[in-house]
Amino acid sequence: MKLPARFLLALAAATAALTAQETIKIGEYASLTGKEASFGQQSHKGLTLAIEEINAAGGALGRKLELFTEDNQTKPGESATAAKKLISRNKVVALIGEVASGRSLEAAPIAQAAKIPMIAPAATNPKVTQTGNYIFRVCFIDPFQGTVMAKFAQNDLKAKRVAILSSVSNAYSVGLAKFFKETFVANGGLVVSEKNFSEGDKDFRAQLTAVKAANVDAIFVPSYYTEAALIARQARDLGLTVPLFGGDGWVADQLLEIGGDALNGCYYSTHFSPENQEPVVQAFVKKFKARWGANENPDAFAALGYDAAFVLVDAIKRAGTTDGPKLRDALAATKNFAGVTGVTNIDANRDASKPAAIIAIKGGKLEFLKTVAP
Repeated sequence: MKLPARFLLALAAATAALTAQETIKIGEYASLTGKEASFGQQSHKGLTLAIEEINAAGGALGRKLELFTEDNQTKPGESATAAKKLISRNKVVALIGEVASGRSLEAAPIAQAAKIPMIAPAATNPKVTQTGNYIFRVCFIDPFQGTVMAKFAQNDLKAKRVAILSSVSNAYSVGLAKFFKETFVANGGLVVSEKNFSEGDKDFRAQLTAVKAANVDAIFVPSYYTEAALIARQARDLGLTVPLFGGDGWVADQLLEIGGDALNGCYYSTHFSPENQEPVVQAFVKKFKARWGANENPDAFAALGYDAAFVLVDAIKRAGTTDGPKLRDALAATKNFAGVTGVTNIDANRDASKPAAIIAIKGGKLEFLKTVAP
């Protein structure tokens, strides 16, 4: 039976209208609760702000974005479960997560197998993107961060003898310690003491006592913020007055809340500082405070979550579709994307070449010290 032309036109119009109304589903998995809740809460706020701005501007491909979020509770194994749910139940076209490298490594194989592009906002361990060609990041990686901090120790802190205190159960900590040591030693420095701990440890006095006996000029602590703050307090209690320094795992308001004055004279590298007076940074800070409250300051993970959303949407627009392989190709072709954390260029390994910021802690406050180009 031949259908009337008017009926076919009406059907086509209805189908087009329905397609236009369908949302583009984006999945996020993050540590919204648990030991590293600050990481997930900040990245979620940045990501949410970006999606609200994108939708207010019309969305992408004539469609609004819809964010589906899963809390991995900072628990091992939960990120893989979250990724499976977001892909199979919510039918997301892309995943954004995680801040922590270990949790990103759990979800990455799930996204890769499903051919769903995944963007890690702040996972710095090189192994994350090595999982497969659907896995990307919008942050620098630990070989760069380790090099930056090794040169900072030698050139700025004038340290010749250092100790490294790292977590053996944290992929981020192990990797960053390795890359720091390689550069520091290659440039003539001495690593005279290497001590380890496990995630969740709260007493570091035995390790710090051994470090004190080694007569070091500084201590590199490539850990997350809770351990870093506790190590600083206990180091000062033991009479260790040398600088402690670390990486972006120190980023959190809780660092100063836990560590207090013990952190004065310490330093860390990160991806972004709200103290940076660049116009694009200050505009983002203003929007963030307007959305989340005047007392809410965005940290590096908020900024990276924000940039991750815009990098994804830029790729969707260039691809002209949310089809997995075509979206993957568009993400891989990302060049000269200007965001609040700097210009993003995705390289052949799906990593981003980005600058690092050095933060100093003085008088109980964070001070933007300088930017180091890649």
